[in-house]
Amino acid sequence: MTAAEARPLLGIGEVLQQLRGEFPDVTISKIRFLESEGLVRPARTASGYRKFSPGDVDRLRYVLTLQRDHYLPLKVIRDNLDAVDRGLEPPLGGGEARAPSSLVTDGAPRTEEFRPTRTRVRLTRAELVASSGLDEHTLGQVESYGLIAPHAGGYYDADAVTVATAVARMTGFGIEPRHLRAFKVAADREVGLVEQVVSPIARQRGPEARVRAEEAVRELAALSVQLHTALVRAGLNRDDPSS
Repeated sequence: MTAAEARPLLGIGEVLQQLRGEFPDVTISKIRFLESEGLVRPARTASGYRKFSPGDVDRLRYVLTLQRDHYLPLKVIRDNLDAVDRGLEPPLGGGEARAPSSLVTDGAPRTEEFRPTRTRVRLTRAELVASSGLDEHTLGQVESYGLIAPHAGGYYDADAVTVATAVARMTGFGIEPRHLRAFKVAADREVGLVEQVVSPIARQRGPEARVRAEEAVRELAALSVQLHTALVRAGLNRDDPSS
């Protein structure tokens, strides 16, 4: 139970006292009218008395603010409240309601994470095993499926640490390296698509073209990860009645 849910319900007179400081012209008749218009739905006691929750008071405050500051008609306010009830961001100046801005970037990594110059480390095989939690045998299996490969000289980089650590944690759930081959195949396809899209820019002459190509690679890489995250989340939530 949240703090708001734990607060006692209020009678209409108590609601009026809470709102009058901000809205001096509000009356009990006004609150009843907004209820009759379906803009707020307080609970009723067995005796028929209205009981307002903190959410009801916030809803009334929202309606009164839109009337006072934006002169919106009740139909528009009702549409805005419907959008809020559906988790959307209602427009004040007309137009369609939109998904919360947080959803637009949710799961999107920063493009800077795809710079080739990210943390430079060089680990030996023994150091990679010690750092990631993978044992030697499992690391060999991971390498056989192409998920990790040493650079020239036999050293491993930061990406190898990230992959090895993730694999080590997944094996704790009974997942074997052979099951992870699909991740590598999917990643290779995404890389191929990015390279296909960016190659016309990269073939252009001049340093500016190279910079644009590098920026496009990073942005497409970040978007591909965002899409992958959203698709996995959607798949897991498909049978969840609360999603």
